Amino acid sequence: MSEFFLVRDDGFHPDDGADPVVLAPDTDPATLGDHLDRELIAVDFPSMTDGRGFTLARLLREKGYQGRLRAVGGLIADQYAMARRVGFDEVRIPAALAARQPQDQWLFRADWQNWDHRSRLAG
Repeated sequence: MSEFFLVRDDGFHPDDGADPVVLAPDTDPATLGDHLDRELIAVDFPSMTDGRGFTLARLLREKGYQGRLRAVGGLIADQYAMARRVGFDEVRIPAALAARQPQDQWLFRADWQNWDHRSRLAG
């Protein structure tokens, strides 16, 4: 079993072994433009309670980043939809997390484009 999996909208994939530039959650937003030509950028989430990586992803996409954007670190299945909405293409998770939160829990959140809590509250 691979040590890591990549989670995408169609489920788990083996880690591709790519070596992306990894941005820390405290990366200065003013420096994001320096990375726009990269094919793959990973944003680190030191814990599931540290949401700064969501902001970095959104800012990268707003600045025109067109490459693959990967969340790494402490995300859980409940955060997958948010990760996709702010611009991440995939989430890299350890095998131990995949065992605790199997593929069906991640796929349950793969309809991220159709989920809008505001419209559900208004009804």
